[in-house]
Amino acid sequence: MKVSRFVAIGFAAIVCASHAAPSRLDADEARHLLIRTGFAPTAAEIDAITGRSAEQAVDDIIGAAKRAQFRHTLPQEAVAAPPAQREVQAMSQGERQMARRDQIREGIDIKEWWMREMIETPTPLAERMTLFWHGHFATSQQKVVRADAMWRQQQLLRASALGSFREMLHGVARDPAMLVYLDGARSRKEAPNENFAREVMELFTLGEATQGGGYTEQDIREAARAFTGWSLERDDFSFRFRPALHDFGPKTVLGKSGDLDGDQVLDILLDQPQAARFIVEKLWVEFVSPTPDPREVESIAQRFRASNYDIAVAMRELLLSRDFWDVANRNSLVKSPVELVVGAVRELGVRNLDLKPLVQKSAQLGQNLLAPPNVKGWPGYTEWINATTLLERRRFADQLVAYMPGDTQRMSAFRQAAMEPGYQLK
Repeated sequence: MKVSRFVAIGFAAIVCASHAAPSRLDADEARHLLIRTGFAPTAAEIDAITGRSAEQAVDDIIGAAKRAQFRHTLPQEAVAAPPAQREVQAMSQGERQMARRDQIREGIDIKEWWMREMIETPTPLAERMTLFWHGHFATSQQKVVRADAMWRQQQLLRASALGSFREMLHGVARDPAMLVYLDGARSRKEAPNENFAREVMELFTLGEATQGGGYTEQDIREAARAFTGWSLERDDFSFRFRPALHDFGPKTVLGKSGDLDGDQVLDILLDQPQAARFIVEKLWVEFVSPTPDPREVESIAQRFRASNYDIAVAMRELLLSRDFWDVANRNSLVKSPVELVVGAVRELGVRNLDLKPLVQKSAQLGQNLLAPPNVKGWPGYTEWINATTLLERRRFADQLVAYMPGDTQRMSAFRQAAMEPGYQLK
């Protein structure tokens, strides 16, 4: 919604915003909705929602994604717990190196499993949302090491992907992979570690302090004290609260004082109106356009917060907003490497591929699953494209066509489309 066109209407414009979506989707609108909420849609998928109202289509897509189930079973060895700490301590250096290589191999198994799910799922929004939260709560196996911990975190994100952001945030704060990645497992009252306290404000809930976050360095220090004693069991790598390591003294975070613990701090952060705005802005940049409309963001954030942070509510509002359907915003986003790779394979209808080359290609193009570059996740948008990655993206189309038998004319049409700049956009 363009503010300058509706200033005189005021609040009525916000109330009517949800009615801006098409009452009857044409083929181009159907494709736009499906590519933004999934990967590259097939002609059959486009035909299935053409002629329906945007509201019906959006509700069906979100509803199906919330009910999504796995299509494939991950090999049991990929999520088996590694040797207990006491066993590792008794190992030789060579045995420890071998155990670490086993964890890397099991992590690759998880990546291949996830790639297959994304390719074959009938509910791609479920995978897109899980991928989005993986980038938001960025955690890398390169530091965590344990594949089973990365798997458990992936399932946590998947379970809440269109559910409660509040529950997801509390779960991630206790998640063993996150406790290792941001050094929370070693935080104790004598030496509180500020990493998680800082990132939960700056990257997970409020944004940068200088851009509306509203917190100070003192708030970070006080919050870090609240998370002391959040630790891990050495044998099964589960969360454990250790009272002897926790600072039970009075603390003040964002003006709230008391003997605060970590859960109370998380709720204080979510009490800030900025938290809803920050999450809506990130979802906007992922699904709508590179430049959020502040007025629309505020309107959607109010509904998001009023719903007690129901992610499905925010997504529905975004997908039915005027800006989402504005023709000027179509093809305004750049496909991520995973979207490009998965979309191309889905578009061609290929099944039973060897997934390892696809996982490797996505990593080569800049998006290595289970290994974001840092706690900020993948920067995305135009950062996906440079002279090298653009060449590799086009080479991927050639490699895919050469690998796949099929209709020569169809393969040629795909290659030609993939060479066009617009194929990199969504």
